[in-house]
Amino acid sequence: MSLNVNELRRLSDLHPKPRAIQFQYGTAGFRTVASILDSTLFRVGVLAALRSKRLDGKTIGVMVTASHNPEADNGVKLVDPRGEMLENAWESHATALANAPNTPALIEAVEHLVKVAKIDLNKPSRVVYARDTRPSGASLVRALEDGLKAIGAETRDAGVTTTPVLHYLVRAINTKGTKDEYGPDSEEGYVAKLTAAFKKLIAGKAAIPLLVVDCANGVGALALQKFIPALGNSITLHSVNDDISTAGALNNACGADFVKTQQKLPASLESLLHPGQRGCSFDGDADRLMYFYLDERGRFRMLDGDKIASLVAAFIVELVKSAGLEDKIKVGVVQTAYANGASTKYLSERLPVKCVPTGVKHLHHAAEHYDVGVYFEANGHGTVLFSPETQQALREHQPAIPAQLTALTHLLNLNDLINQTVGDAVSDMLLVEVVLAHKSYSGVEWDSLYVDLPNRLVKVKVANRNVFKTEDAERRLISPPTLQAKIDELVRKYEDGRSFVRPSGTEDVVRVYAEARAKSQADDLAFRVAGLVYDEVGGDPGLRPREFL
Repeated sequence: MSLNVNELRRLSDLHPKPRAIQFQYGTAGFRTVASILDSTLFRVGVLAALRSKRLDGKTIGVMVTASHNPEADNGVKLVDPRGEMLENAWESHATALANAPNTPALIEAVEHLVKVAKIDLNKPSRVVYARDTRPSGASLVRALEDGLKAIGAETRDAGVTTTPVLHYLVRAINTKGTKDEYGPDSEEGYVAKLTAAFKKLIAGKAAIPLLVVDCANGVGALALQKFIPALGNSITLHSVNDDISTAGALNNACGADFVKTQQKLPASLESLLHPGQRGCSFDGDADRLMYFYLDERGRFRMLDGDKIASLVAAFIVELVKSAGLEDKIKVGVVQTAYANGASTKYLSERLPVKCVPTGVKHLHHAAEHYDVGVYFEANGHGTVLFSPETQQALREHQPAIPAQLTALTHLLNLNDLINQTVGDAVSDMLLVEVVLAHKSYSGVEWDSLYVDLPNRLVKVKVANRNVFKTEDAERRLISPPTLQAKIDELVRKYEDGRSFVRPSGTEDVVRVYAEARAKSQADDLAFRVAGLVYDEVGGDPGLRPREFL
């Protein structure tokens, strides 16, 4: 079988690439203003179909979403057979196809990919795809479908659903009928799997207080509508910001990203929460989760990804010990430099902690090296991974006493409750509620595990971000050559001071993170480090130094 060049040419001509625009496949796939993505979606369809052929017909996933971005944006990312992110080496192939200036160049790029990746075109091709609730999603999916058609892929349209469901479906489809079967390959099967595990885990525990859930006016609202009846009276969920039909509502002054960056309640929740009550927020595609509560004085208190990781990791360590498996199963946590220093200290006293560069793909990959790997970015994206060897050990372990059997059963149910393919706001929400129920914690007790160090994140506009090079998981600069020594000298002047500088991956800005014992010190340290960056490379001349803050 050879490439159907005529069909590829015909369909490609329907989706011309906009001139003078360059696309880059990154951690979030392709993501930009929706109006310029038509050609990119077509080419992603072509790439996904070829990726499946390269992997002997295994099903590849494609998700059309822009997550927490404004509604006018959209994006697309590929999902590999086990529900993980696209293999890093193929990101450059995606970028090359997306930037081919015209149809002849695209055909040449495809033929080159087939040759260098040694793709057997006689192999079958299977792709499952889905989209979030953005108005632009339907037309972009049509472009994607043309790309899949150009290569002759077998397709499955999963419709409008969350990013975690699409990742789940990819693994479920590819493991169906095997010893590693992940679950029923349908959204209904996903809901049933998580719900059954949750009910088993909270059996016999005190009633869970009503939980207010901010759905960011996104596809998470649809997911929650399916979970609420399935969960029955095991937990009461109050869904808010669940308007998926009003233009401009998606992620607008609500959702996980709003809560994390603004560090306050969405206005739509202010009348719903009372002191002591907790709530949580999803983002637009329901793969991020932020918790919060009001203290006794009605003040907003945020429980971010660091707090979730600390709560969950400590609980799993306790269960492993109670099951008598501490010699066989080692639990570890993976963080980035943005993790609050207080969380790192809390966790490091209890289990191994590894720091990796920013980006989910780095966290996920590092977590796979532990028997049980816990990772959460501070922004609320994360999950827990049980290695295949650990899952087998759990199934084969013979508990010596009833307490060990109870802990072992909990671990087996956690393995089913957690969506191990990707961060999943619904799965993570249920996981948090399980731990809180077992520990009899309110938001106050959870928050008091450790006290966050005050911190500040600012950015400096620069002419060329590529001047900045980092090492040690982006915590130290190696270029410009003298800047890190100056930062070190400054940091030593602040109690519990820490600061690092890293270039943005998408725009010519440098991000400065600082933390210290007091809020005023963290702000001052961030300002002074930003000033060092500005002086070193000549920041935007229109910006006065204090405008960094």
